[in-house]
Amino acid sequence: MSKHEVWPSLPLDGWRDTYATLHLWTQIIGKVRLALAPMINHWWQVTLYVTSRGLTTSPMPYGTRTFQIEFDFLDHQLRIETSDGDRRSLTLAPRSVAEFYRETMAALKSLGIAVSIWSTPVEVEDRTPFEEDDKHAAYDADYAQRFWRVLVQTDRILTEFRSRFIGKVSPVHFFWGACDMAVTRFSGRPAPEHPGAPNLARFVAREAYSQEVSSCGFWPGGGAVEMPVFYAYAYPEPEGFKEYSIQPREAFYSPVMREFMLPYETVRTATSPDSVLLAFFQSTYEAAATLSRWERAALERRQAG
Repeated sequence: MSKHEVWPSLPLDGWRDTYATLHLWTQIIGKVRLALAPMINHWWQVTLYVTSRGLTTSPMPYGTRTFQIEFDFLDHQLRIETSDGDRRSLTLAPRSVAEFYRETMAALKSLGIAVSIWSTPVEVEDRTPFEEDDKHAAYDADYAQRFWRVLVQTDRILTEFRSRFIGKVSPVHFFWGACDMAVTRFSGRPAPEHPGAPNLARFVAREAYSQEVSSCGFWPGGGAVEMPVFYAYAYPEPEGFKEYSIQPREAFYSPVMREFMLPYETVRTATSPDSVLLAFFQSTYEAAATLSRWERAALERRQAG
């Protein structure tokens, strides 16, 4: 892959093993943040963020110190840096989840950071604790970097989409539970209690979806969806949502996932990927906001012209 390829190919079969391993590595780092960061509404304190080199926790508190952990997908390093100038690094290379877990926790301990995490993965079918997982051990550096490059472009366009909304809206962030990049808009009204999701504690879903939302983002795929996709959904889903006319024509509603989906390949190969993706995000948001009767005039930034 050329390092200048903006929208790289990301076939699921090409990196399935690396994807599974990297997903669990991000859960380990995300759970460190979960253990130390103060609670913020909808679990926003646990997410990771795209950087110009990879994914970061952003600064986390540890007493009067702070530290951050970054996946660098250019040099393929995991870097831990503290506010007092100390640092440690691990090479991102084929190694088991168990080894990655041990080395990461040892590096933190060597920096004087004593943190304990719940080592059972979430939102995945295989619930093998990190310290016992010798099965997942793949790391294809090329595909890991391709994935990050997709996240870079997704972050850029989601940020543009986010700027159109002046109501309550989440940061653009990476949820390590499902391995997806998302941004969420809020109507300002409470939502009915969420019924829960597979392999996720019910109280987590209840907090995440305590208010009415329209959400969109990118997911590498897996299970019922064997391809990378951009997605959009509403909670609660209004009547008529799945029949609403959206753009582009390649987008479809998945009754299994209860989401609109747009194949990544459609965006990647489009003449204007930005325009296609923004049309998808905008039209699916309009489906949710119109059918649920959001106060759109008060929530949306007036567009020039």
